Amino acid sequence: MGPDIETLIQKISRLPGLGPRSARRIVIHMIKNRDISLEPLLTSISRVFKNVKVCPICANIDTFDDICSICSDRTRRNDIICVVESVADLWAIERTSCFRGMYHVLGGLLSSIEGRGPEVLMLDKLTQRCNINGVIEIVIALSATVEGQTTDHYIKNFFGNRDIKTTSLAHGIPMGGELDYLDDGTLFAAFSARG
Repeated sequence: MGPDIETLIQKISRLPGLGPRSARRIVIHMIKNRDISLEPLLTSISRVFKNVKVCPICANIDTFDDICSICSDRTRRNDIICVVESVADLWAIERTSCFRGMYHVLGGLLSSIEGRGPEVLMLDKLTQRCNINGVIEIVIALSATVEGQTTDHYIKNFFGNRDIKTTSLAHGIPMGGELDYLDDGTLFAAFSARG
């Protein structure tokens, strides 16, 4: 195996969810199928590298001229904003087609251990959007982790004295979940938020 192939394997193995074995299999497959695998992949990566931008309004990543496809969609409600940690979370919500408002991507959560304070949340930018668009509700869609819940509470307190409703996603027992298999934290959250 040549140094170029070894370098490619190392770079692919650094991608999330992949290790050296998976990377090796991927590289072998791409080399064996150069025309149908490797060349189209190179073209796609090159296009993404040249064309993908971060939306200046919501921080989504997309190919666009001025703003992303969500922010430019006139059929969406601009008076409801869903706050998510990452673009991956935004895309997960979009896959469900259950939300037709706008987004605010935080890019991280509060964490004193990792030195991330309120400045990472870009709440001044969110406040401007709320004022301009007459936002009536902010949906906080963050993970049920310590950092997620801390950030959730911080955002609720930040907007507490404004005339904007702040809501959070429900946490608890998943559809089809059996009580015997749930962890203690999930059961506790389900009982605490019961209606």
